Amino acid sequence: MKHYEVEILDAKTREKLCFLDKVEPQATIAEIKNLFTKTHPQWYPARQSLRLDPKGKSLKDEDVLQKLPVGTTATLYFRDLGAQISWVTVFLTEYAGPLFIYLLFYFRVPFIYGHKYDFTSSRHTVVHACTCHSLHYVKRLLETLFVHRFSHGTMPLRNIFKNCTYYWGFAAWMAYYINHPLYTPPTYGAQQVKLALAIFVICQLGNFSIHMALRDLRPAGSKTRKIPYPTKNPFTWLFLLVSCPNYTYEVGSWIGFAIMTQCLPVALFSLVGFTQMTIWAKGKHRSYLKEFRDYPPLRMPIIPFLL
Repeated sequence: MKHYEVEILDAKTREKLCFLDKVEPQATIAEIKNLFTKTHPQWYPARQSLRLDPKGKSLKDEDVLQKLPVGTTATLYFRDLGAQISWVTVFLTEYAGPLFIYLLFYFRVPFIYGHKYDFTSSRHTVVHACTCHSLHYVKRLLETLFVHRFSHGTMPLRNIFKNCTYYWGFAAWMAYYINHPLYTPPTYGAQQVKLALAIFVICQLGNFSIHMALRDLRPAGSKTRKIPYPTKNPFTWLFLLVSCPNYTYEVGSWIGFAIMTQCLPVALFSLVGFTQMTIWAKGKHRSYLKEFRDYPPLRMPIIPFLL
């Protein structure tokens, strides 16, 4: 059997970092990363990005050496992705923060609104929308533990600080105003709250339904990608019109919460979230179109017929 020689160079300096002799033709990039780690333990596989060109795209872990456009002496370029952290840890940290922070304002712990308001409660019923906020993040935590299946096991550690600043900061900002002693209830009173609550609940159920449908597409421990289609669950029928209905429902939930509380910080959080999720949805939509030739042409990334 013909074996390969693999030379790994630093993508920036072109310095030779490692030379692997007698590598099996069927070896995957993941296996090569493991061999590289034996000579450079500080760069564990999740930190490694191996590519054919110094400025090219990272090779996938499942790519097979003999199927790559290389000779029997292959040259790969290495980039350090930095310290990594598991996606499960990231999500648990991101979502536990808002849950805890919001409750601090809801129960008006000392040093937030002044001594006379310590551990008091608002006289406005809508302020108890705290339940909606809390249930949303409890749902996210449970989905992280029992529903989501991640195609990538880790992300750069530095990103967690940015993500937590976003989630935790907005949670504090929203909670401060909604639970403030001077907070005024929605203009149209109970009718506005009930309508918004219905929007919020429906969208939360829709979001959960989409997450379950996506989970069922990927067997545990695999990176299989398939075209998502509607199931018997009516909430999944939105797949007929958009590629990422989980984002559609997520935005809808926060719009409902914004209407319910009539609070500007919530509206801004919804807008920022919509902007980011639109970017993600467009990326996934392009990926689907590129990967699947028979991808349904009617679908839009996040908003039916528009966007």
